[in-house]
Amino acid sequence: MKKFIQLLLAALIIVLLGACAEQTSEEAEEAPKKETAPEQKKDPEPPYQALEPSEDAVPLKERLSKEELKNMPDEELALGGDPKRSVPVGETLSKGMEDKANGPLKDHRLVAYYGTPQSENMGILGTMEPEELMKQLKEQAQAYSNADPARPAIPTIELITTMAQRAPGPEGTYVSKLPDEKIEEYVNLAEKHDALVLLDIQLGTDTVMNQVKSIEKWLKHPNVHLAIDTEFQVDEGEVPGEDLGQVDGKEVQKAVEYLSKLTEKNNLPDKFVLVHQFTEHVLTNKDAIQPTDNVEVALNFDGWGSSIDKMALYKKYVRDNPSQYGGFKVFYDKDQPVMTPEEVVKLDPSPAIVNYQ
Repeated sequence: MKKFIQLLLAALIIVLLGACAEQTSEEAEEAPKKETAPEQKKDPEPPYQALEPSEDAVPLKERLSKEELKNMPDEELALGGDPKRSVPVGETLSKGMEDKANGPLKDHRLVAYYGTPQSENMGILGTMEPEELMKQLKEQAQAYSNADPARPAIPTIELITTMAQRAPGPEGTYVSKLPDEKIEEYVNLAEKHDALVLLDIQLGTDTVMNQVKSIEKWLKHPNVHLAIDTEFQVDEGEVPGEDLGQVDGKEVQKAVEYLSKLTEKNNLPDKFVLVHQFTEHVLTNKDAIQPTDNVEVALNFDGWGSSIDKMALYKKYVRDNPSQYGGFKVFYDKDQPVMTPEEVVKLDPSPAIVNYQ
């Protein structure tokens, strides 16, 4: 009898445990499921090191003449003492523009040396050995970090990878291509010095996209970006250097979007595209050139001559018809006089990239 009672109690306990388990299961099903937050995509580490300003560098606005700023209204004071400015002094983002990317132009200024090792006449890159080039480039970039401490400068090499020429060449495109080993040399040089590289394309009779695709393997490097020289794209029957070329902004935008997809697909740090313009004719449909969420764009005024004329033309092409960012080229041998870093950073808007030829 005692054994029977024990068996009965054991069976009762099993039934009760089963009921509890079933109830717990039902409650779990009825309970709202917790949503798992989507995994945040990590931004790749920036492949550059900006040059920090000297300890005694004074913020740009503080160096403006106290006499000029005395009794000035706040809104005019914010514009550096010039009520005609479109953005505050030192601001690089053009009026009405925004930057959704995390590219190098957002918080920094790029200071670039332009040219090709194949020619002394096309810029400073052809006039000195690579290590000496980097030494001087860093000194020039440091001057900009000191001129505007709020925006430390990044040394940048603007390397012409396809150079326009007056002979059709083997492919009939009126450009000569820099050998791969030379491109690799300067990409590695920049990596060694925590600098950036802008691969500049001069188009001849070729298309923007053909040239971009020809350097795609380099654009996959984290520290490599794109520059387009608009004046050298000519029609069939024309010759670069004899006939002034022209690029349609819609073709530039194809390159921007191509680079955007390349950046996303390869999980690269955000990129930027620099578009050169020195006169009205060389760039049409400029409004078609728009940044993306991972590619910044800048319009570079690259004319040479009188500093007064250059400032007026920068106003015309960059301030009054703005792209996302502005750029400004300085010619060591052709400008009269050569503008100082402080004069350059006070332009409206302040150039996000300054290149030297």
